[in-house]
Formats: sequence, structure tokens, C-alpha cells
Amino acid sequence: MILSDKTIMKLLSEKILRIEPLTNEQIQPASVDIRLGNTFSVVDDSPTGIITLEKKIEYKTITADTYLIMPGQFVLATTMEYFELPNNMTAFVEGRSSLGRMGLFIQNAGWVDPGFKGEITLELYNANRCAIELRAGRRIGQLVFAEMDADALNPYNGKYQGQTGATGSKVYKDAENKQAD
Repeated sequence: MILSDKTIMKLLSEKILRIEPLTNEQIQPASVDIRLGNTFSVVDDSPTGIITLEKKIEYKTITADTYLIMPGQFVLATTMEYFELPNNMTAFVEGRSSLGRMGLFIQNAGWVDPGFKGEITLELYNANRCAIELRAGRRIGQLVFAEMDADALNPYNGKYQGQTGATGSKVYKDAENKQAD
């Protein structure tokens, strides 16, 4: 079941769901607007020009109130908000259609697990032929919450728990890589 604004406000007031900072204007009929934070990360050039799933990927990270995303560029960004989801709730990240119409693709693998705590890292891609100026604090998308039929048996406690800032891939920590060692 998708949560309504009324339910979202109730859960926030009871501190069952936590979103900080948050303004009343961000609460929409069936979602919460998320704003762009001020950290941006891009993959650092590898000497071989290849990144693998087995080794830690290095990133260049900057803190800035504006970021110019060039045509064809991929960058990690973060939400301004820090979230704490209860163990019976999941959320979906959706980009703003107004930004999509400019050629800015916004993703985060689309899913926030029950029990997740942290800022949400967003994957941004500029599919336009023009650069797009991004500004911290601007609405970049929305989070749609869904209540599960029961608490998760194993709520999220993975490698991104508690993340802040534009957090790079930690795929090298996957169990498949440990089995190969």
C-alpha cells in the first residue's frame, strides 16, 4: 500500500519515520520531495581504464552548492535529507519529470530497503547535448513510501547503512567476491 500524505505526517510526528531536514512543503499527496545535497562524486580515472567488481573503485568527491554536469557525464550525488525507515516500510526513488524532460536521468537503483538509515545516493546522467547546472537544495525527485504486510525478517543492515554524502559503489564487498578469494 502506497502511503498518503496524512499517513506520512502521522508517522513523522510519531517518529516512526524520520526525515531530516524536512519542510511541510515537501510532503506531497503520495510522496515526499527530496532535495539535492551538496556532495558530488565521479569515478577517478583508472590507470588501465577499466573498473572491476572485485576491487575498490576510487572516486573524486567535491562539496559544492552548484555542479555542472556535462553532456554524457555520470555523477553520484546525495540527498539533502537523512532518512530512517522502519522495518515494515520500503520506499521508491522517482526523479522529477521536469528534470527528465531536460535530459537528466535520476536513479538510485530505485529502491530503499526497510530499516535503511542514511542519505540516499543518487546516480545522475546527463543525456542532453547541453550541460545542466545542478543546485544544492533544489527538488530533484520524490520518495514514495509503501507499507509492507509485516516487519522484514532481516531489515537492511548492509554496506551502505548510515551513509552520508555521495557514496561510491562498494560492490567489491559483495559475498561473491569473498568466495573467490
